[in-house]
Amino acid sequence: MTAQGTVKNGRLFVISGPSGCGKSTLCREILRRTEARLSISATTRPRSKNETDGVDYYFLSEKEFKDKIDADEFLEYAQVFENYYGTPAQPVMEKLKDGQTIILEIDVQGAIQVFSRFPETIGILVLPPNREILQQRISRRGRDDEDTIRKRLTKAEWEIEQAKSSKNFKYMVVNDDLDEAIEKMVQIIE
Repeated sequence: MTAQGTVKNGRLFVISGPSGCGKSTLCREILRRTEARLSISATTRPRSKNETDGVDYYFLSEKEFKDKIDADEFLEYAQVFENYYGTPAQPVMEKLKDGQTIILEIDVQGAIQVFSRFPETIGILVLPPNREILQQRISRRGRDDEDTIRKRLTKAEWEIEQAKSSKNFKYMVVNDDLDEAIEKMVQIIE
């Protein structure tokens, strides 16, 4: 299935922002409070013990992922910190065809790819209150060493700059107060 086309009956949202800005937390609440569905991404990163293939991600080998790139089976994809991530086109296109609202929780690089293929996509950029709070959030997760945290912060600055210069992010939500940010995003999606 080709990843080119138009969104027919459903609505496609991209929720994007730097690592540590709270996208996953916000998306979980949006899914609880609306009828929107979250797209499941594919990745080449190793599966953690708490993750289920086909539920949390589609876990693929690097060869499987590259074969899908060659077959144009992704709406978007990127290599992020030595692993590939992408959005399989077929499940998203089927749900949109059925009239569903679909959310892609992806990085800014992937969002820009989606906007170029589907200009009617509604972009929501989630921002941290400031750099210091973003650094605290990334550090608190306990997933990364200091070098990776520095890389994530540098990438965050680039992503914010790129997203703000993109005309496709129609909405920007600062995740300072979680309840307020959730409420704003639910209103946008509804």
